[in-house]
Amino acid sequence: MINLLFCGNSYVFDGVMTCLLSIEKYYKGEITAYIYTMDVSHLNPKFTPIADDQVAFIDKMLKDTNPNSRAIKVDVTELYKKEIGGSPNEGSYCTPYTLLRLLADKVEGMPEDKLLYLDIDLMFNDNVLKLYDLDISDYEYAAAQDHYGKKLIRRDYINAGVLLFNMKKMRETNLLQKARDMINAKYMLFSDQSAIYNCTTKKLLLPQYYNDQKWLTKKTIIRHFSKTLKCWPYPRTVNIKPWRVSDVHKVFNCYHFDDVLYEYIYYKKLYEKTKDQKLG
Repeated sequence: MINLLFCGNSYVFDGVMTCLLSIEKYYKGEITAYIYTMDVSHLNPKFTPIADDQVAFIDKMLKDTNPNSRAIKVDVTELYKKEIGGSPNEGSYCTPYTLLRLLADKVEGMPEDKLLYLDIDLMFNDNVLKLYDLDISDYEYAAAQDHYGKKLIRRDYINAGVLLFNMKKMRETNLLQKARDMINAKYMLFSDQSAIYNCTTKKLLLPQYYNDQKWLTKKTIIRHFSKTLKCWPYPRTVNIKPWRVSDVHKVFNCYHFDDVLYEYIYYKKLYEKTKDQKLG
């Protein structure tokens, strides 16, 4: 069994589906997918929790592959307000939902050993066990380098879009509490990513192919569709997510994940049809 963590609002539905479907292509075992969410609509009308029916649909989708798999919605609104609410980083370039992974040690019922945090704009290109089964018993977490950060900040600067947490070790070193304290104390451009990095005692730095933010290669285990810089035909940033299938084709000329993305389209239409029938 593997334990996964996603964080987000009502707009993460598509990303959680595409990521999970790409995992299930290579891994048919039991999955528990925790989805941290919250209501902070006082900051932005769009900052509302993922809907119960969306989580229920994801749960059903997982069970189509393995009947023992499950998706669990975890509303952390009150915990967030208590631990991080009103921090200088609440209005950073990322949404407050990226901060929710810093609460993993405070949420009851979470795994005692490994927990794999994943951004929603990831597509797996190989078996998740190649990451999940890594020995991190001596480390707080495992992560790959940030594509730009390793050049502009420090060589070992991490990208927090893929984090294999050693929950036991992190509780021993108090990593997440230290990161929350830092988040509450000062503004940082990359908010919780920098807080985790700066508070780390010991991490396992992974090869880039565990979290490829720029390319898709033969070694790639995870392709991360994060915001990237393109120089041709003119300098610009590109932020295309996997579920925008036509844009993935046009902008990246990438058709590699089409089998998974077409499966996502099938499930999305099924969800919309089911929702329409209920409303009717």
